[in-house]
Amino acid sequence: MQQRRLGRSDLVVTPLCFGGNVFGWTADRETSFRLLDAFLDAGCNFVDTADGYSRWVEGHQGGESETIIGEWFAARGNRDKVVLATKIGCDMGPGRQGLSRERIISGVEDSLRRLRTDYIDLYQTHFDDEDTPVAETLAAYDTLVKAGKVRVIGASNMRIERLQESLATSHEQGLPRYETLQPEYNLCERQTFESTFAPLCGKEQIGVIPYFSLAAGFLTGKYRSESDLAGRARAARAGRYVNERGFRILDAVESVAADLGIKPAQVALAWLMARPPVAAPIASATSLDQLAELVGALSVKLPSEAMVKLDAAST
Repeated sequence: MQQRRLGRSDLVVTPLCFGGNVFGWTADRETSFRLLDAFLDAGCNFVDTADGYSRWVEGHQGGESETIIGEWFAARGNRDKVVLATKIGCDMGPGRQGLSRERIISGVEDSLRRLRTDYIDLYQTHFDDEDTPVAETLAAYDTLVKAGKVRVIGASNMRIERLQESLATSHEQGLPRYETLQPEYNLCERQTFESTFAPLCGKEQIGVIPYFSLAAGFLTGKYRSESDLAGRARAARAGRYVNERGFRILDAVESVAADLGIKPAQVALAWLMARPPVAAPIASATSLDQLAELVGALSVKLPSEAMVKLDAAST
């Protein structure tokens, strides 16, 4: 299977990342194990999670997703077959916030314990902490890299100015640099990334691993009205696109899918995979059928006329 390098690092991944936010939330432990098994069996190797998953669920504390992944590693003995990405920076409660040196050093130990591993392949800044100097944060990551606990670092929700400052600081002080960026990017959400971050990522060879690749499920075609959103876990996010513009984009996606005999989700993912500098879009599944549909996108190459149609509908 085709593989792509993450930034300038030596991490090489399949161009689809399994989003682990569902583990312990909309996928229980048994289902999560089956999904992870099937993902690896399909030849994929890239899994993303975070310490804060799934803290937003009533009764959850955060770390549920990491815990399930760690239990799966222990049960299967397959840690070396996975490029594992997790994140820090979510508000985990009193005294467990931000990106200070102390928080990062203690936070990575919590993640390593839950994940039942002694190293993290890609450790990402989940939410920026503008009260902490970027040099302090990067120096803490440097400590982890030198200790062998982290291989590569990445960033997610961060202003362009802070990302630029971080890259400059890494260069000037010889500290690890952000090799990846995890932004919100899909056919429905293009403007911010393409006008602001894409040029920098291209210039600096930063691998992009977009989240909400399917616009919270909207681009699968399952939300056509307000009634379709009722009771859905991602209803609030997907509901942003239940409007004239959203349906125009979805119509184009479904038209391309019909022409090619594939699923709308596969069109949306294949479009992302064809957009430089995207390395691997992140997508989640809660059933084996959903997962098979996502993995099927890896064999899709959209013709130029399809790309033109999708671009026209989504700009």
